[in-house]
Amino acid sequence: MADRFYRLMGRIQHYAWGGRDFIPALLGLAPEPGLTYAEYWLGAHERAPATVLLTEDEAVPLDRLIAARPEAVLGRRTAARYGRLPYLFKVLDVARPLSIQVHPTRAQAEAGFEEENRRGIPLDSPQRNYKDRSHKPELMVALSDFWLLHGFLPEERLARLLESVPEFHRLRRVWAQGGLPALYRRVMGLAPAEVEAILGPLIARLRRSAAAERTPADAWLLRLAATRRADRGLFSLYFLNLLHLRPGQGIFQAAGVPHAYLQGQNVEVMANSDNVLRGGLTDKHVDVDELLRVVRFEGVQPRLIAPDGSPEAIYAAPTEDFRLTRLGLEPGAAWEGEASSAEVLLLLAGEATLGGGARRLTLRRGQSAVVFAGTAYRIEAAAKTDIFRVSLPAGS
Repeated sequence: MADRFYRLMGRIQHYAWGGRDFIPALLGLAPEPGLTYAEYWLGAHERAPATVLLTEDEAVPLDRLIAARPEAVLGRRTAARYGRLPYLFKVLDVARPLSIQVHPTRAQAEAGFEEENRRGIPLDSPQRNYKDRSHKPELMVALSDFWLLHGFLPEERLARLLESVPEFHRLRRVWAQGGLPALYRRVMGLAPAEVEAILGPLIARLRRSAAAERTPADAWLLRLAATRRADRGLFSLYFLNLLHLRPGQGIFQAAGVPHAYLQGQNVEVMANSDNVLRGGLTDKHVDVDELLRVVRFEGVQPRLIAPDGSPEAIYAAPTEDFRLTRLGLEPGAAWEGEASSAEVLLLLAGEATLGGGARRLTLRRGQSAVVFAGTAYRIEAAAKTDIFRVSLPAGS
C-alpha cells in the first residue's frame, strides 16, 4: 500500500421515502423505473460498506481493509481508540418524510445494547432498538431547500400554541399539571381513535380554510394526513421546531433531541451507528417507553450552522467523532492538507486531481476518495469545484 489515497465507491440504499432522480444524477447513473434512491453511503458500516478500488483489478470493502490494516488506514491513535472508522458519511434525497427519531447517548446505547442482548433480541429483529454500543450525533448540510423538525418548541411558544389551536385545548390541563414531559407522554400514549378525535376536527377545519391562513405546520399536517391520519407523530409537526434550511446551511442533532427530515437533499455525517428510537410517522417499531426514557424534555432554540467563510469552510459541531469541511476551489486553485486519520472526500461539482508523491487521482462530479492516515496530499481544481471532506478533529 505505497499509495495512500484511492477511489471509493459508495452504496445506495433504496428506502421507500427516497427520490428517484437526484442521487442517480449525482453519480451519473440511469435511474431504474420504479426504484427509489434514498441514501448513498460512504463509510465502513457493516450493513453497507463502501468499496476501495486499490487497483483496476482489486476492490476491497472498506470495513475489511480496516480490519486487516487498522493502523495503516486509520492511524495508530484512531485504531486504538475506535478500532474502526468512527463516522459514516451519506448523501440523502428525502422525497417523503422520515420517522420522528431520537438517538441515545453513548452510556444509554451501551446499557440498551447489553439489555437487549440479555433479553435475547436478535440484532436483525424489527423489535431491536440498539444495534450497537455507540451514540449517534449527526450533522447535516442542506444541498437544496430543506424542511425538517428539530427539538421541542421553547416552553413559551408551546404554551401559546396550546391556547391558539382550539383542537389542542383539551391538552392544556395536562400541560398545566406536568409541562412538556406530561404533554409528550400523553400524546405518545394515545390510541389511534384518540389521535383521530383530536386531529380529525383540526384537519377538517384546515381543509375549509384558505391556504394563506395556514401555518407551515398546518400545511404539513394536511399533506401527511392523507396517509398517516391517526399517527401520533403528527403532533410533532406542532410541538417541534419546523425549520426551512437554505442550501449551505447546516444543523447538528445531539443525543436526545427529537428530529425528522421532511423534504429535500442534504449531506449528512454521523457517528458510525444505527441506533434509533422512533416517535411516529413510520410503520416501523416504535418503543414508546424507551423513547420517553431517552428523549430530552427541554425546549430547543435551533442553531443553524453556517460555514465560517474560509476557503476550507468548517461546519463546527460539538463532537469528537467527525469533522466536516467544504472546499470551494476556482479553476487552477489548489489546496493542501494532511490526513491525521482516514478521510473521505466527495466531489459534488467540478473536477479536481489529488496528488501526493507520484500518485495522482482525478475526481469528477459524484466521485469519492478515501485518504489514509499520515498522507500529505494536494487537490488541484480543473474547474470550479465543490468538495466535502470528512475527517477527525485534531487529537481524536
